[in-house]
Amino acid sequence: MKLCHTQSPSKSFWRHAQWGLFILLLNWTMPGTSLAQTYPDKPIKFVVSFTAGGTTDILAREVANQLTQRWKVPVVVENKAGAAGNLGTEVVGRAAPDGYTLLVNSFGPIAINPTLFKSLNVNPQTELQPVALIAEVPTVLVVPTTMGINTMAEFMAYAKANAGNINYGSTGIGTAAHMTGYLYSLRTNINATHIPYKGAEATRDLVAGRLQYMFATVPSVMQLIKAGQLKPLAISTKIRSRGLPDVATLRELGIDMATGSWFGMFAPKQTPMAIVQKLNQEVVSILDDPQIKARLVAQGAEPIPMSVQEFTQFTRNEFETWAPIVKSSGAKPE
Repeated sequence: MKLCHTQSPSKSFWRHAQWGLFILLLNWTMPGTSLAQTYPDKPIKFVVSFTAGGTTDILAREVANQLTQRWKVPVVVENKAGAAGNLGTEVVGRAAPDGYTLLVNSFGPIAINPTLFKSLNVNPQTELQPVALIAEVPTVLVVPTTMGINTMAEFMAYAKANAGNINYGSTGIGTAAHMTGYLYSLRTNINATHIPYKGAEATRDLVAGRLQYMFATVPSVMQLIKAGQLKPLAISTKIRSRGLPDVATLRELGIDMATGSWFGMFAPKQTPMAIVQKLNQEVVSILDDPQIKARLVAQGAEPIPMSVQEFTQFTRNEFETWAPIVKSSGAKPE
């Protein structure tokens, strides 16, 4: 009797089977790759944590307009002001991690609020994915022109003569305006009261003379300076602002401090890295455009392209730098 037997699969069969299994596993372990190839195929929303007209809003709209032109899909800006910038962070932190709901925020909610607030519904240091740094922005010490003060020496004399009776404004507790103003008080021994506002309303009260001074981001007050409504006295950063080249830095004026603000893009934590990288590369390309760079510099912003990895480390370093300063200020959230 002749026994029947099953023929063993050929080596070629096994090679094809192994290759097919490899492709299947690759697609399973890298789900974002295929998504990134078609991304974006519908409107994108930028959530801004502050009111319209401030620096965060200005920079978000610049990037949104450029992405709309480049990607041929609408990129809309939605202002979600409130809770010292935490409201916008919460909206994006809880959004679907698909790249269609993104956050444009400033350093306050990202680097300051995790220390300022005892608990956060969404902690930006652990529940957001850094995407791209848009710009670093110096703050400028400005006073209403109606005060008749033209130099830092004149302002210091005024502040000393009116100790305890002068107010400085900010766009909210924990913002760059607040923390820079706090450091300035420490370095100069000025006795002034901090008045927090909800966004750009602070500059309106400053122009009206209800505040005596403010450390405002340069883009947010550039037009008011050009219109002669505010007088710039000093730049907060280590080097002068290219937008206000004639205004000396605090250090040049003998005050030992240097600080500024920055603005960046973030996504929900689980957003596929392929989409995050695609967003980063496009933002970097926008910031490298000579015309866009010149426009941002003219407004007082300094575009600084970074990779995803660089920006992630940058945000962590900022948090660690500011944590002890926030604690020493004794600031409490509203």
